[in-house]
Amino acid sequence: MFADRTAAGADVQSLWRSARSARCEAKTCQTGKISTAEAAAQSHTAQDAAVQTEQSRDVVQDFQQEVQVDYTGLLSFLQRVEDAVIKELNKNWKSHAFDGFEVNWTDQDETVLCLHTLSYPEAQDKNLQVTSVSWNATGSVIACSYGRLDNGDWSTEKSYVCTWNLDRRGLNPQHPDLVVDVPSSVMCLAFHPSQPSLIAGGLFSGELVVWDTSRTEDPVIWRTGMTDDTHTDPVYQVNWLPDTKHRKPARLLSVATDGKILVWREERDGRLALAEGFAIMAQQVPRSTRLKKAAWGEAAVGVTSLSFSHFDADVFVVGVESGCSLRCSALAQAAALPRPGGSVPLRAPAEFAFSPHAGPVYSVSCSPFHNLFLSCGTDGQVHLHSMLQTQPLFALQLSKKYLFCVRWSPVRPLVFAAASGEGVHLFDLARSKQKPTVSLKQSTSDCPVYCLEFNTKHTRLLAAGDAAGTVKVWQLSSDFTEQGPREMSHLEQLASEIMD
Repeated sequence: MFADRTAAGADVQSLWRSARSARCEAKTCQTGKISTAEAAAQSHTAQDAAVQTEQSRDVVQDFQQEVQVDYTGLLSFLQRVEDAVIKELNKNWKSHAFDGFEVNWTDQDETVLCLHTLSYPEAQDKNLQVTSVSWNATGSVIACSYGRLDNGDWSTEKSYVCTWNLDRRGLNPQHPDLVVDVPSSVMCLAFHPSQPSLIAGGLFSGELVVWDTSRTEDPVIWRTGMTDDTHTDPVYQVNWLPDTKHRKPARLLSVATDGKILVWREERDGRLALAEGFAIMAQQVPRSTRLKKAAWGEAAVGVTSLSFSHFDADVFVVGVESGCSLRCSALAQAAALPRPGGSVPLRAPAEFAFSPHAGPVYSVSCSPFHNLFLSCGTDGQVHLHSMLQTQPLFALQLSKKYLFCVRWSPVRPLVFAAASGEGVHLFDLARSKQKPTVSLKQSTSDCPVYCLEFNTKHTRLLAAGDAAGTVKVWQLSSDFTEQGPREMSHLEQLASEIMD
């Protein structure tokens, strides 16, 4: 039934291989055939280039012969064209064709950037606010003080002074380089103008303290202590006085809401002793701006801010709680009303009262470029004043909320910055006298900005501290830092036109 049989093999011819062979397609790779071609060279001639080795003496002699100058002919030419060239130069000197044209050799930066957001988490956990910021003498270190500005209770809780070196490679924005514990709220700070490690602070308790940031274990080097000379109210501003008449001891000026302006000198035992003092009394303030208090006759007027004139070292402007600004003189000899206690008699420095704000003045700033100053306060207005007249040159409603600080730019005569309950406002009078040029949001929650300071060394930096406990370092655009060719004359014209 079953038997072995061998059948002939079947052969099926491949149609696919024959088709590809007909088209001469390669079977060993997936890419197409590479084609090459010879391109003509771009140079039809060859030339030897000179090498950097020393030339032979003959070549040097030939070169010197080639560059010989015909001095006789050159002199004849210069004498022939001298009159025409001088005439054209004089014509160009008197020309106004390029007035207003600004030559800028650097790239323009049209934005304002936030470079750093600095904070100290331990202070934020206690809901402490940044009350003051200050740049040191090199412009590389920023310091901030923590405390409270939103209540008037006697503050005894611990606060801090923190510093960051922005030039440090390993900068940690939430880890300050130095943290100083302070037993009372620090209301204001000021770095020494020439010694980068010294910083002075005014406390809620009325004391002044000077720290040396190079000493990490015990940085306190001077303090006033609690004496009859010490302020009885919080210190809202502290300034280092310039070293006039070669005074070797350091001198500090402090202002407080007890109405006193005190000058302190360094003592050898680490103590700050009272050198001289002033007091703003009710009689020096216009009657229409006085606060309605009982038995006001001999009461002092609270001082909130102070700024020295850049043109007369003995003239300064103070802002007071009653809403007005006062021009004062350090040379005043009139005695203030006698007050109990104190080792030094106080003098009455006020000479001139300016038109008031509708609420307390929180900040004043004298212009580095003109005999003008700015003031701001709780009415949300910025007043531009001349030192010579009562009424402001103009009053600008900059914010619907309080204005806490105003600072004039150290490099632009027409630029200033203001800190408000809404953020930071940058104003350029060359562009507009009615609205800010730029408004910066300090945070998403619209927390108030209490303090700000321009960096006088690195002029593109502006630091601002807020109620949330953060310090933001803003990098300003070149528009806010490069002075225009006729900016000073514009400022003078602005002042003179309104005064007339």
